[in-house]
Amino acid sequence: MLAGKTEYKAQGVNLKDRKKRKFRKRLRRICYLAGLLIAAVILLLALLHRPTHYNPPEFADDKLVSPYLTNVLGPAFNNGLQLGEPFDLPVDQNGINEVIVWSYKHKWSNKFGDVGFSAPEVFFTPNTITLMGAVTVAGREFVVTVAAKPALSQDGLLNLRVTKVKVGAVNITLIARIIARAAYRKRLETKPIDKDDVRAKIWASVLYNEPFDPVFNVRDAYEKKRKVRLKKLTIEPQELTLRLSPLPHNNE
Repeated sequence: MLAGKTEYKAQGVNLKDRKKRKFRKRLRRICYLAGLLIAAVILLLALLHRPTHYNPPEFADDKLVSPYLTNVLGPAFNNGLQLGEPFDLPVDQNGINEVIVWSYKHKWSNKFGDVGFSAPEVFFTPNTITLMGAVTVAGREFVVTVAAKPALSQDGLLNLRVTKVKVGAVNITLIARIIARAAYRKRLETKPIDKDDVRAKIWASVLYNEPFDPVFNVRDAYEKKRKVRLKKLTIEPQELTLRLSPLPHNNE
């Protein structure tokens, strides 16, 4: 009789233990799922984060070219080019953003498949150029930040090294580099690019840190084709200064 009661009690204890274990197991699952949900919400909020300093300008008159380009930057560039000697070309952050807004509205493609791009803005900080813009995917807008540190080597080669890519407040530099390289390789398979073209050299520098000879084709005030070499660049808060050297006409 005593043995039966002991066995019954033991079964009751085991039943309670099993219930407690099941409860703790369910509680752990609930906590785990709640943690995943909280992490997902935090990640979404971080991706949707809009930096306070991102305030892209609006161009008032779509029909007029940027006054900074026509009245300041253009004349300074052409005057220096006509002298045929190295000259400094200062580029103001606010002014170049005015030019970029106009160019975006009239010349840029703002649609890449299902991805839209708008509201570009550039920032100059010591040794760094940062481009910010709004990227729209599936109706949801994200602010993307791309920071680069362009530098000239002792041999005069330019490297446009991208140091950071962010979506909202989330750093995706490594992922962005992998995706961009894959997209670039796919484009090369479908549409070969002339490796001697300066645009191809720029992409190679941005994606693979490959330096290139910074010689650019330009047109002077008389619409004549010229070439200039970038000899030096200095990036300070809100201003970029380019040291440009016109090449002789017989080097065209």
